[in-house]
Amino acid sequence: MRGVRGISQLSRRLYAAQAAHKGDVAASVEPVKFLPQEVQVTKLPSGLVIASLENYSPASRISVLVRAGSRYETIDSLGVSHLLRQAASLTTKGASAFRICRGVEAVGGTSSKHLESMAYTVDCLRDHVDTVMEYLINVTTAPEFRSWEVSELTGRVKLDKELAKQTPQIGVIENLHAAAYKNALSNSLYCPDYMLGQITAEQMHTFVQNNFTSSRMALVGLGVDHAVLKQVGEQFLNIRSGTGTVGSKAVYRGGELRHQSGGGLVHAVVASEGASATSAEATAFSILQHVLGAGPHVKRGSNTTSKLSQAISKVTALPFDVSAFNTNYTDSGLFGVYTICQANAAKDVIKAAIVQVNDIAQGNLAADDLSRAKNQLTAKYLMSIESSEGLMEAIGSQVLAEGTYHSPEAVTQKINAVSSADVVNVAKKFMSGKKTMASSGHLVNTPFVDEI
Repeated sequence: MRGVRGISQLSRRLYAAQAAHKGDVAASVEPVKFLPQEVQVTKLPSGLVIASLENYSPASRISVLVRAGSRYETIDSLGVSHLLRQAASLTTKGASAFRICRGVEAVGGTSSKHLESMAYTVDCLRDHVDTVMEYLINVTTAPEFRSWEVSELTGRVKLDKELAKQTPQIGVIENLHAAAYKNALSNSLYCPDYMLGQITAEQMHTFVQNNFTSSRMALVGLGVDHAVLKQVGEQFLNIRSGTGTVGSKAVYRGGELRHQSGGGLVHAVVASEGASATSAEATAFSILQHVLGAGPHVKRGSNTTSKLSQAISKVTALPFDVSAFNTNYTDSGLFGVYTICQANAAKDVIKAAIVQVNDIAQGNLAADDLSRAKNQLTAKYLMSIESSEGLMEAIGSQVLAEGTYHSPEAVTQKINAVSSADVVNVAKKFMSGKKTMASSGHLVNTPFVDEI
């Protein structure tokens, strides 16, 4: 596939046509009026979804999202998505690695890669959208994966893994998914040790060919004219038709993984299958999470409103940290409780947390607690989309999964519509579901999953 060059002419021609249509703005005595805009979404016949919000910001943010996360890796290519996240600055058919790096920096832009999906994002001043768009499209549609450049990624991947090992929470959550699922969602976000240096350029090409298709992509922009974004999508991202590789449906099984290590702390999470992102129960699980406690809502706060904290405080005077755990994917989800405590208090802390969830499953949910949880969830959501990063993530995740965007008003209405019975029912689902447990630390006093 040929690389993209000369994309700058697109926006120039389009803006020139708009200016000619509107007349000479400079000669007008009327001040320019910036009318509030709504998120615009267009789905092309190829399946590519284009979404944008013209917020008149002097800085623009553009992202290409692809359903190509680690869950789509085969047993022979485990870790390939990790390498792809590190390969965004490598040579493409339209630009060298040096040209990509220098070109983005020259216009004040920055780029980032992150993860079920993968996103390539660029920030820049809006006057330079055409320049960074060219590099973004080259990276996502015309990578070369030269063998000597791919081999040099091993060091970056190792560093990623080492940094992840320094955060116990990452290892516990990784083990939780590995124990919970038979396939797909059990794949790690990180390249396995035995695959380091073993993934070839051909495997990376195959993964991109099978997953980077138009129907699995979304092009999202903030501070960008929707017509410009649509024209770019039509001409440059209609690259490959078809649905690509159909990933295996996640199969939940339940289980346990324990990692014995030194130190006096124990990290443990007990979960069962929750809700998929688009299911009717997803919002109820989110509210249950905030009823139980989703972490302090004030910097350095004590999380005194958390029902989990209140329950555990009655069984131990030792310091601890606890929160409800909730994550949603396209076809499954996990809900549970995450505890961090001293090794000799682990049994009491974990069991007290489960007892508290069971208490709600029995119908003991006060109206004030439900109202507080709804307010906290609503505030968390609304504050998250105040930043360009949060808004981009909200728009991108929704249009990629559903092909549409739900306004903040629609989201808050959905939260308010959840009843007390809905929350009690999902608590019952957690209690009756097959449990999965992952733990790390000095586990001498940590119960096994069948003992909870």
